[in-house]
Amino acid sequence: MPSHRILVVDDEDILREGIRAYLCAQGFEVAEANSCAKAKDLFQTFKPDVAVVDYLLGDGNALDLLPKLRDIDPDTPVLILTSHGSIDLAVRAIKEGADQFLTKPLEFAALHVLIKRALERERTRRKLAASRTRDARDAIEPFLGSSASIRQLAQDSRRVVSAESPILIQGETGTGKSVLARWLHSHGPRTDEAFVEFNCAGLSRELVETEFFGHERGAFTGAVSAKMGLLEVAHRGTVFLDELGDMDVQIQPKLLKVLEEKRFRRVGELRDRQVDVRLIAATHQDLEQLVKEKSFRADLYFRVSTIPLVIPPLRERIEDLIPLARRLVVDIAIDLGAGDVSLTTESERALAGYSWPGNIRELRNVLERAILLRDGSKLTPRNLRFANSVDSGALIEHGSAVPDTTSSLAENERRHIQRVLTATGHR
Repeated sequence: MPSHRILVVDDEDILREGIRAYLCAQGFEVAEANSCAKAKDLFQTFKPDVAVVDYLLGDGNALDLLPKLRDIDPDTPVLILTSHGSIDLAVRAIKEGADQFLTKPLEFAALHVLIKRALERERTRRKLAASRTRDARDAIEPFLGSSASIRQLAQDSRRVVSAESPILIQGETGTGKSVLARWLHSHGPRTDEAFVEFNCAGLSRELVETEFFGHERGAFTGAVSAKMGLLEVAHRGTVFLDELGDMDVQIQPKLLKVLEEKRFRRVGELRDRQVDVRLIAATHQDLEQLVKEKSFRADLYFRVSTIPLVIPPLRERIEDLIPLARRLVVDIAIDLGAGDVSLTTESERALAGYSWPGNIRELRNVLERAILLRDGSKLTPRNLRFANSVDSGALIEHGSAVPDTTSSLAENERRHIQRVLTATGHR
């Protein structure tokens, strides 16, 4: 992980340079400013984790500067230094949003301790915020099952979970790409930081740009105030871009800049901002084909696909279907307050006889509907309703699979026999 960034603001060159040298020796990355104007600029572009600000500066004082810094980022800790300490001044500083108030002469070791405490408090705050974004009750263990393909996915994922390089998750709609992305984040080096998810599909270029990068006040009609983008929200954490293949081609070079230079600009802004995020992307599309069709940039494709992970469709790991279904029934029943609910042997056989074009998402929907429509604690074939069935009740009652029209009759027959054998334990 990169070192923490400290912004030191003081118009006394000797003291400022002394603080910088000491903090650099402690492993921090330090930027310096000697005025309120310079401090505000660096606060935007350098994006410090802690700011150390002298009270009296050539063009103002810390109490004037604090509201401006809070407008940019209300959460970054600010420590104020002064050689004219008083209780009244300290109270005013705290009311304006300062985290600590220190008097000169300054002991560098004491400053170091206060910076570490401020970083730890901010880390705790981010951890709590990140935990609220996790949808743990909804998410299934991404590697639940015993098939060779899911074991390989688990092995590959554990090998790369600590990597900082971009990860590209590929798989059909409903296979659980977002679940795997959350698992990679929660088991990786940034687990205590924010996980920000953004779906690129179905959004206009302008909306993607302002949501992802943010905008400045007056950048366009209706921009009555500045807005922080998702990139800034995810600073030091993980950005998950779902349906990356749908990202507008005009936005793609800006994303590439973020990955290669860790810099971006808000809409309507003239200077770059620094950001540190880990990227996980997902798509159900063939990005190589999109590159050939000129609808996806080749350089971005090569950058985001540094580490590819492929989630197999449910029909290709049918032996995992029943364990998944049983786990989902338990989780959904808890969420709905439905008590103890379980699948009968006949309903498991019916589930195994379906082709699951919607994968795990469709399985969840079918089971949730079945639990809501059930008569007792057992889910029977009559409770199951498949979207692709002409007469789903009759088909399921007889354990018949809905045919996969993209495959040959022989292939469908082979798959159906395999499903039934798996569901019945080869009896």
